[in-house]
Amino acid sequence: MTAVRCEALDSQRHSAAGVNSPLAALVGALGAPLACVDLETTGGHTGYDRITEVGVVRINADGASEEWSSLIDPQRWIPAQITALTGIDAALLEGAPTFREVCAALSARLEGHILVAHNARFDLGFLKQAFQREGVRFQPAVLCSVKLSRALFQGSRGHGLDALMERLGLICADRHRALGDARGVAQFLARMAETRPDELLAACRAQARLASLPAHLPAEAIEALPEGPGVYLIYGEGDLLLYIGKSVHVRRRVLEHFRSDHRAAREMRLAQQARRIESIETAGELAALLLESRLIKERRPVLNRRLRRTRSLCTLAWTFGAGQPPEVVCGGAVVPGESYGAFRTARDARQALQRFAAERGLCDIRLGLQSGPGPCFGHQLERCRGACVGAESPVQHDLRLAEALQAIRIARWPYAGPIGLAEGSDAHAVQHVIDQWIYLGAARDPQDVEELLRQTRPAFDLDTYRILLRFMHDAHRARAVQRLSRPGRRP
Repeated sequence: MTAVRCEALDSQRHSAAGVNSPLAALVGALGAPLACVDLETTGGHTGYDRITEVGVVRINADGASEEWSSLIDPQRWIPAQITALTGIDAALLEGAPTFREVCAALSARLEGHILVAHNARFDLGFLKQAFQREGVRFQPAVLCSVKLSRALFQGSRGHGLDALMERLGLICADRHRALGDARGVAQFLARMAETRPDELLAACRAQARLASLPAHLPAEAIEALPEGPGVYLIYGEGDLLLYIGKSVHVRRRVLEHFRSDHRAAREMRLAQQARRIESIETAGELAALLLESRLIKERRPVLNRRLRRTRSLCTLAWTFGAGQPPEVVCGGAVVPGESYGAFRTARDARQALQRFAAERGLCDIRLGLQSGPGPCFGHQLERCRGACVGAESPVQHDLRLAEALQAIRIARWPYAGPIGLAEGSDAHAVQHVIDQWIYLGAARDPQDVEELLRQTRPAFDLDTYRILLRFMHDAHRARAVQRLSRPGRRP
């Protein structure tokens, strides 16, 4: 089997190419030769899956083209559905080189070229990861033929390679193989360079300005995003809410999600599935954090793992000197200054006690993790310092326990009553109304403040507490805190 081959794309078109050809004019206007690239892979995850085939059609400065392709041993199992689609299986790849063995040849062929691919984010992501594993930096200029098709055929439906070739009457003899699909991309460029050269060049230049945008998102989706603080919501097909995020620079953060060398599965899914983006401007970072936390709990987007709604919290209740082990209390009120560690489950609370036992030599029996007479299991492992067998006094043990619990105590509310925390300026200025670490809402005038103070108080929220704890310290230092009075009381 010949793993690597190089030949002419189309002998007729190749012989007709010249410095005055439409493709030569496109290459000249873009300032670099083109490399139409397609990959076949074992799956869609750039971190785990691997390349099984590479196909490259280079379009040089004179408009002439040449081909290069190689099967690649992925050193991975190939799923049956991939074999059904591409025809590539273990038998076909027997004796094929690894990516390391073709790395230098492929790098040399792509160097100095603008990479063009259909849904280029997919191919570029895999190539970047593969080159990086071999210690090769790969940062080419990129054009996506899906985006070019959307720009050139705005009234048409379907921009996949099959739809594109049918629309233009192009023929791809080896569909779903790397070189065959790379040929299809090259044919598309050639046809557009011949029939609509000015529009093609304009679309290429416009795409270069928004190179990080996924193929299915229009440029307006990014241009409409605020440059300042806020929350953004990314939707997929059928308006499925995929992800909610926040940033002090919303537009910049959204573009970071869509970089092409995805290492996290979530980022890859966002890039592949995003169809629409909404944004909500906020007064500042605190408002964005609080709004993000609330919306995730209410809307439950499929790709947000953190900040999910918790029905009730569990805490640890313990009094020094009472001679009783810490008690796990679930569903009760969280009392600032008296409750220890708001946990999402009773299991999390017990795991915290187990961690204290391991780190500080505490006794499993005295912590309520084990019943019965001593010695405790930790003492048998020489972890417990012996409170269960009289080797140390209960007071000595409980002093270490008090020190451990202090680190997770819900902080005391540092004010006599509710406060207003100012954020933002001009039209976006608000006053966040907070009491006992509970966020009551944002007010724009004194009437709003009074209404918020009269309303039924929400339950203690662990995520809100953590957000406020960090911001309150900075706000107090900056003198942005205003003490408020509950309705019916004097200031």
